[in-house]
Amino acid sequence: MQKTRQVKNPRKQRKILHNAPAHLRHKLMAAPLSKELVASKGAKTLPVRKGDTIRIMRGDHIGFEGKVSRIDLKRYRIFVEGLTREKVDGTNIFVAVHPSKVMIKSLNLDDKWRKAIIERKHALELPKRKEVVTVRPAKKTAKTKEEKPVEEAKDAPMEEKQLPEEKPTVKTKAAGKKAAAKKEELTTTEGKPAPRKRKEKAQTAKAKLADKEKKPKAATKKTPAKRKAIASEKEGGT
Repeated sequence: MQKTRQVKNPRKQRKILHNAPAHLRHKLMAAPLSKELVASKGAKTLPVRKGDTIRIMRGDHIGFEGKVSRIDLKRYRIFVEGLTREKVDGTNIFVAVHPSKVMIKSLNLDDKWRKAIIERKHALELPKRKEVVTVRPAKKTAKTKEEKPVEEAKDAPMEEKQLPEEKPTVKTKAAGKKAAAKKEELTTTEGKPAPRKRKEKAQTAKAKLADKEKKPKAATKKTPAKRKAIASEKEGGT
């Protein structure tokens, strides 16, 4: 089967339409079906044939309904019974309508081949998916004992209204330990603020230097007299 290819050049588009074979021209004469036919037949579009009743959806003759009397595959036009116009010389002629401007209201099913096409299209229609609706349980708003006196207090005057007591914040054990450690660092036994760590380090360094200065220097080891005599003899001998 010959396939049509998409072309953007208008000159080539007209050439393809002009040189198209009959089986492709037949497909280009397709028109949409009405909602009733779509529901019953299961097809959305079908080629227009002689004997179908159509309704014009656009153009000068919008809303006109009639039976198709002739189809011109060469010019891609439809001729409807009753849709005519008068020429200058007084003769009446049929008005040509393009299939894209019409909607098929009823089908001519005299042809068995057309019936087979509709049955095949109806079988290809996929079943509709069921919509699953999830119902969420409603949230229960339970009123606590603390909320009741607040609601009753609304009716009372402004002076008698009392705000609900604030709940004490619950501290963890770790947070309590950290706070206690900080307090100990900042305060001494007398309750006065303790000096900073840098000052403490400087004081300890000064104390260490003072201790070193106070300590007596270690006495140098004296060489025994025998070693001195042996050394002097060696020097004299040489």
